[in-house]
Amino acid sequence: MSMLARFSPESLTSDKYEEVKRRLNEGGHWPPDGLEYHVCFGSDGQLKVSEIWASNDQFEAFGQRLGPILEEVGITQSGPPELLDIYNQERF
Repeated sequence: MSMLARFSPESLTSDKYEEVKRRLNEGGHWPPDGLEYHVCFGSDGQLKVSEIWASNDQFEAFGQRLGPILEEVGITQSGPPELLDIYNQERF
């Protein structure tokens, strides 16, 4: 079953977000297996991220690659991500 992960990093700027994406791309880690949808939203300095994953196992596996990059770039989370099972998902 698909799951939704919602992240609320502390003071996430567009520059830091783009740096993480650059490093993931250069490392061949983007897009990761199992990621169905990714969205970054909000105002610069207060950006948030939501993702839909095919499975929790794939989400956890990617987290092992992502965590060190976030640390290197200086992105900290305000708490653990909110993880929710998806009841229904439709594309239009």
